[in-house]
Amino acid sequence: MKGAVRLDAVEKRYPSGGFALQGLHLAFAPGQLTTVLGPSGCGKSTVLRLIAGLEQPSAGRVWIDGEDVTHCGPDVRPISLVFQSYALFPHLDVQANVGYGLSRMPESERARRVDETLAMLNLQGLARQNTAALSGGQQQRVALARALAMRPRVLLLDEPLSNLDVALRRQIREDIRRLQQTLGLTVIYVTHDHLEALAISDQVVIMRQGQIQQIGSPREVYEHPHSEFVADFMGDAAVFDGHVDHLGQLYMGPLRVPSAPIRRTGPVRLVVRPQAWRLSPASGQGMPGQIEASSFEGRITVYRVKTRLGTLQVNRHHERQRLEPGAPVSVFVDASCLSLLLPDASTGQMP
Repeated sequence: MKGAVRLDAVEKRYPSGGFALQGLHLAFAPGQLTTVLGPSGCGKSTVLRLIAGLEQPSAGRVWIDGEDVTHCGPDVRPISLVFQSYALFPHLDVQANVGYGLSRMPESERARRVDETLAMLNLQGLARQNTAALSGGQQQRVALARALAMRPRVLLLDEPLSNLDVALRRQIREDIRRLQQTLGLTVIYVTHDHLEALAISDQVVIMRQGQIQQIGSPREVYEHPHSEFVADFMGDAAVFDGHVDHLGQLYMGPLRVPSAPIRRTGPVRLVVRPQAWRLSPASGQGMPGQIEASSFEGRITVYRVKTRLGTLQVNRHHERQRLEPGAPVSVFVDASCLSLLLPDASTGQMP
């Protein structure tokens, strides 16, 4: 399978001397969808532009399928890029936009390729429409169709859903995943939205300040973050100091955590997500708490609970009876939902 991409010791320096990327070693497996995730300014779009050939690295090499393409232009690389702004031609209709990059093909083959690609994205009925008259979701599909019409080995997507509402984002990311799997494409997808990354990726690369913080499957980076930054960036994480005594018992402040699978003693840092907390009517067990506020959000009810550990966010699913503000509760934590950071943040795995 073709479409392997590799960056070897890649650096990108600003004219001022600062770094956009620092010593990046990164491999994208063929036929997989990899999201590059991180806050604004972390270097993720620079990675995409270097792979596309729109920028040159200050140092290092870019490889596609074992070929050094570092100094090759975009036109000779087997890639297509979908921009955040779509970059459609407003004076051309949908059909002409999709076929724009196929001008060197015989006319009959070009028409067949365009028709096939329009069908992939259910755009046949819009072939003669002017792109300026289309909705945002339709324009995004046209931009995706234009990229796919080139039959690239590697498809690059730069925050492709950021201009769409929630329902359209979900629908189009499902289209992207379906096409990636059907066509066996290598897709490199840049986003700042961790939910998008979790929903569609085979592999997630998390970046910060031009460097890689962690690489892994969506489940790995969510459940076993390597650092507090990764834990927090992957959504609603709280980090607490804990201690394991000589008997192997874990404590988080006043809260005893039974059955925690930790094979070390001494201080630890614990990542706890809102769904790990458990609430029950106030009793002499667990940690005392008091409901401060709550909000119903469809499938979950989100509580703010005042405790000796601070104010916690607690998510409860399929709740029949809502807890009122001021209600006393006992707070527990599900040990199986904890992630462990060692004091040096070395692995983020339960040792």
